Amino acid sequence: MSTAPAQAKQSEPAETESGNSAPSEPLFAAPGRRALLLSLVLVVFTLVIYNQATHLPFVNFDDDRYVTENPHVLAGLTWDTVKWAVTSTGEANWHPLTWMSHALDCQWFRLNPAGHHLTSILLHTMSAVMLFLLLWRATRRLGLSFFVAMVFALHPINVESVVWVAERKNVLSTMFFLLTLGAYGWYTQKPDWKRYLAVAGLFVCALASKPMVVTLPFVLLLLDYWPLRRIRGWSETTELTPSQTGPGKLVVEKLPLFALSAASAAITMYAQRAAGAIPASTYPLAVRLKNAVYCYALYAWKAIWPAKLAPLYPHPGYSLPVWKVILAVLFLVATSALVVKFRSRGYLLVGWLWFLGTLAPVIGVVQMGNQAMADRYAYIPLIGLFVMIAWGTADFAERTKLAFPWKIVTAACVLAALSLLTWRQIGYWRTSLDLWGHTLEVTSNNFVAEDEFGGALAQLGRTDEAYPHFVRAAQLEPADAVSQTNIGYYLYQHGRPAEAVPHYQLSIRLTPDARLQALTYADLGWAYCDLGDYAKSHASFERSIRLNPNRANTWLGMGLLTERDSKLQEAIRDYAISVQIQPSAQGYLGLGRTLAQTGHKTEALAAFELALKISPDLAEAQQAAAELRR
Repeated sequence: MSTAPAQAKQSEPAETESGNSAPSEPLFAAPGRRALLLSLVLVVFTLVIYNQATHLPFVNFDDDRYVTENPHVLAGLTWDTVKWAVTSTGEANWHPLTWMSHALDCQWFRLNPAGHHLTSILLHTMSAVMLFLLLWRATRRLGLSFFVAMVFALHPINVESVVWVAERKNVLSTMFFLLTLGAYGWYTQKPDWKRYLAVAGLFVCALASKPMVVTLPFVLLLLDYWPLRRIRGWSETTELTPSQTGPGKLVVEKLPLFALSAASAAITMYAQRAAGAIPASTYPLAVRLKNAVYCYALYAWKAIWPAKLAPLYPHPGYSLPVWKVILAVLFLVATSALVVKFRSRGYLLVGWLWFLGTLAPVIGVVQMGNQAMADRYAYIPLIGLFVMIAWGTADFAERTKLAFPWKIVTAACVLAALSLLTWRQIGYWRTSLDLWGHTLEVTSNNFVAEDEFGGALAQLGRTDEAYPHFVRAAQLEPADAVSQTNIGYYLYQHGRPAEAVPHYQLSIRLTPDARLQALTYADLGWAYCDLGDYAKSHASFERSIRLNPNRANTWLGMGLLTERDSKLQEAIRDYAISVQIQPSAQGYLGLGRTLAQTGHKTEALAAFELALKISPDLAEAQQAAAELRR
C-alpha cells in the first residue's frame, strides 16, 4: 500500500582519485534492508512465543465439528470435499476456503494437532509481517509500523484466534484481508481494471474464509483519507497524486466491493438462521444496543489491559447495570469528540472508525449466538486502536522531546509485558479442562463453560464430578439443549434410563442443531432399548442416522436391533458400517456373531480377532473365536 513517488535512480558509487570505489553504505542503512531485518525479527519473536501452541491438543469446543469428527474434512482435499465446501453452509457460515484449509491440513497431518496449530501460527505470522510492510509502505514510518505489527503479533487477546484450531477462519480471512489492502495500494498507484480485479478477487477469498470482513470496502474509504490521501481537497498537503479524486468518485469506485459484501451478508444471514445461530427469541433492541455500547468500551479496555480473557463471555441480558452503560457511552462520546477535534491527525480518525466499523457486524445489535462478545472478534478491529496508540504516543513524545532511548525502553517494556501475558494465555489451552476451568474462574453465570467443563471431566471418566456442572448449566439457561443431553447421558450411564428419556426429549425440542439432535436421538435409542421399547428405539436410531449418518454408535444400536429381529443381513450391514466409521470391540463382536450365524465362519473369526485386538479381555469374543477354531 503506497502512494510515495518513485525514487530517483541513484548514481553508481563514485570513484576516488586512486580509482577505488568510495566506502559503501552500512549494510542496513537503506530503509528496505531495515524493513527486511525487522520482518525477520517479527517472524522470530512470533514463532518463539507461539511455539508452545504446537504441543496443544484439539479442544472440545467446535474442533470436532470443524476437524476431528467432520468426514468431509477428514477425507482430505479431494474434489468431493471442494464441491461440498463450496455449497455447504455448515456451522452457520459460508466459508469454503476455511473448509479447504482444514481438509488440506488433514491430508498433510492427519489428526496430529501439531500440524493444524502450526498452520494457524504461520498464517498469524504472515499477517503480522504484512501489516508491518503495509503500514511502512503507506506511511514511511518504519519504527511505528514495526511496533504496531509487534503488538498485533504478541497481544494476548489474539491467542484465541491463533491457537483454537476451529478459529482457522479468523487467521485465514485476516491474511486475505491484508492482501486485499496491499492489492488496493498497488491499484491506487495506477488505477486500472486489471488491478481492481486483483483487489476484488482477494476480497472474495477473504469473504470465503470468514464473512466478518464484509466491512473491508468501508476500510478502503478510510485508507483513502489516511494514509493514502486520495480524497482531493481533504489533505493538508498541496501535492497531488494521480489517484486523487473527489469523495463521490471514491465511493462509486467501491460499489462492486460493497455489492460483494451485501451478497456475503445475505448468505451469512441465511446460514445463521438455518443453523439456529440467531436465537428464536432475541433480546429487545434496547437491551442489545446497551450491550453493544458496553462491549465497544470493553473491547477497547481489553486492548489496553488484556486480563480475564475467555473463549466466551455470556450475554448479560437484562442484568447489565445502567452505570456500566453510562460509563461506556461517556467513553465512546469523549473519544469520538477528541478524534473529531484533532482530525488533522488522520491516524486518530481512521483508527477510531476502523475499530468501530470492523466490529459492527459482530457487536451484537443483530444477535448471533448467546455470547455478549468474543476475543476472536477483536482480531482485525484492534489494529485501528493499535495505530491510534502508536502514532499518538509518538506525536506526544516528539512534542515533549522525549529522548530516543526512552522511546525504545518504553516500547520494549510494552512488548515484553504482552509477550509474557500471551505466553501465559496460550498455557490455558493445554487441555479442555484447563481452558474451561480458567473460563469459569474469569467469567460468571457461564452456562456454556459449565457444559464444556463438565464434558471435559466426562471424557476423563469423571462423570460424578461432571454432573453438577451439567445441572448448573441447565439452571443458568433452561433452554440449553446441551446440558439436557448431558444430564440424560449421565442418568443413562448410571442405570436410570427411564429418568434419562425426558431430558433427551427436552433437548430435541430445544435445539435446531442437526448434529446435536442426531447425538441425542442416538442416546435416546439406547435408553429405549434398555427399557425394552424396541419400536421407539428403532425409530430413534433411524432419525439419528437421517440427521447424521456418520455416528458409529448409532449403527451399532441398529445392528443390535436388527440382529434381535433375526434380520441378519441388515445386521451385518449395520455392524460393518459401525466399525468402518469407528472400529470398536462391540462392533466387531456383533459383526462376527452375525457372520457366524450366516455361515461365514472365516470372516466371523477375523471379526472376533479384531474385537480381541481392541479389547483382549472380551470374554464373549474369546469364547466365540475358540469355538470357531475347533
